[in-house]
Amino acid sequence: MKALMTILLGFLFTQVFAQEVNEREITTEISEVTVFIDGAQIVRNKTIDFQKGITLLKFVNLSPFIEAKSVQVKANGAITVLAVNHQQDFLTELEKPKEAVAIESEIEAVNAQIELEKTYLTIVGEEVAFLRDNRVIGGKNNDVNVGVLKEASEFYGTKLTALMLKRIERESTLKQLEEKRNKLQSQLSILSGTKQYAQGEILVKIDAKATTSAKIELLYLVTNAGWYPSYDIRAKSITEPLEVVYKANLRQDTKIDWKNVKLKFSSVDPGTSGVAPELSPYFLNYNILPPVYKTQINSVSGRVVDQNNESVPGVSINIPGTSMGTISDIDGKYSIMLPADAHQLNFSFIGFKPLILPVSGPVLNVVMEEDIVAMEEVVAVGFGVVADDIEVALPGRMPGVSVRGASTLKGKKNESIAIPFEQTENQTSVEFEIKTPYSVKSDNNVYSVDMAVYEIPAMFQYYSVPKIDKNAFLLAYISDWEKYNLLEGEANVFFEGTFVGKTLLDVRFASDTLQVSLGKDKNVSVTRELKKEYTARRFIGANKEETRYWETLVKNNKSSEISMMILDQIPVSTLAEIEVEVLDISGGKLDKESGEVKWEFDLHAGKSKEMNLKYSVKYPKSKKLLLE
Repeated sequence: MKALMTILLGFLFTQVFAQEVNEREITTEISEVTVFIDGAQIVRNKTIDFQKGITLLKFVNLSPFIEAKSVQVKANGAITVLAVNHQQDFLTELEKPKEAVAIESEIEAVNAQIELEKTYLTIVGEEVAFLRDNRVIGGKNNDVNVGVLKEASEFYGTKLTALMLKRIERESTLKQLEEKRNKLQSQLSILSGTKQYAQGEILVKIDAKATTSAKIELLYLVTNAGWYPSYDIRAKSITEPLEVVYKANLRQDTKIDWKNVKLKFSSVDPGTSGVAPELSPYFLNYNILPPVYKTQINSVSGRVVDQNNESVPGVSINIPGTSMGTISDIDGKYSIMLPADAHQLNFSFIGFKPLILPVSGPVLNVVMEEDIVAMEEVVAVGFGVVADDIEVALPGRMPGVSVRGASTLKGKKNESIAIPFEQTENQTSVEFEIKTPYSVKSDNNVYSVDMAVYEIPAMFQYYSVPKIDKNAFLLAYISDWEKYNLLEGEANVFFEGTFVGKTLLDVRFASDTLQVSLGKDKNVSVTRELKKEYTARRFIGANKEETRYWETLVKNNKSSEISMMILDQIPVSTLAEIEVEVLDISGGKLDKESGEVKWEFDLHAGKSKEMNLKYSVKYPKSKKLLLE
């Protein structure tokens, strides 16, 4: 039985490949690129003349970072696509960028100068050693007159001084040359990565029944490319709409330049959580501390180095599960803002092992470990025979490789083929197309592309939780925000014509209204003070009663009226024997379930408003209860 199966498979293989194959090498240009948060889809087109028979097309000078399973072929013409094969040519390296070649030549010249200076230093050292070894004048039993001694001393001193000055000069020159070499090597690592890669190739086997011309389209996914969104948010005043400049921060190091391509950005549409602090319910029980509010880590900065403590520029840093990211600069330094639920950062760069590190503080320095494992050849073979409208899979076909021929595209000339792409739950795909052809070099630098400028109506309100933070935050509330296709990302905030800092635009958990924090406004002051003269403790029979009195004062130092919201809280009892009585909340709204007290009001320019929060707690005097 096995022998019969072997004969049948061999016969089938022979029928497909027995014909004489005409092999041709094809070079193409990239016509379209769709950039994802991580990765990019490349489209190449070529119209090719075919002779009757089987032709093997070898598409060369492709990126070494092609995802083999994503390779797809579309053919428009009277031809049949028999097979698709992705491989890498390790004998032919991709052409280096001209800038990289020039820097390599400069590094070689600097290395030659360094060796020359080291040789000069060796000679100077030998001369000093010779001088010191021969400083004895005369023999042990011979007297030396004063004149000879003086002459010898002057000669020795003058010569030694000249040699030591020459040594200092050579060492200084050597240090400057080594610093120059380090800078050149850092720049070279940005342009060409840490090592050379083999070029990618795609082999396509075509069967033409007659001499014809056909358009071949290649589609595939590459790594080492991506984008992340950022924004410029400008609020001229609290009475005018927000101006939001939507930017794509693009980087690619696929080893192939994108020249005048049709550029698209594709991503997902998540939701938001607030940047401003939030209260937790204040539940009372014995021996339980009041809620403790830890300072939220809103941003992380640091430096990325290798195992030799050398800066690693161009490292991609992103927050897992989001579209937020940044790139380390020429000195390896980076800075990124964090949403409230971010606990990890992902670090990746060509030639180094990727890292996922926990965020434990506002400073996170990283040591990248070089990936010494050589890139192995990965060959994904996908065979398919097309008969009429049916694509018949042959044994050995690689899942995920799509093969399209003319007969499978009847009535679907412009059909879009699905590209494998990992999607996060509760996210929807959005796409931005840049109308003007765009060029992006493969240098891992970040290129900022303005995608859209929106004038967005917003409602403004100041917000403060003085129990946690006595600053007043300016919040903008945007309705119908979904139509703008906003993604989470960092935003530069400009208020009343002045840069006031950065914030996060986090839309991952937003409802019908998007809340955007525009930062702190020092012209609105908020204070919260415990009035000790009204704070008391007394015993009533078997019970103890404690009173707390807090006074909050808000002052509007701006020249216009503002809308204000203040939050505070009353403790909530979880036991019948603990009684909480609200004595005064100055007209605020109390949520009895959580204990949250909210004041919302308008405050005229130059005016102040005082709010009181007074409550008493009664509990058995034999118990211990901790109050703030």
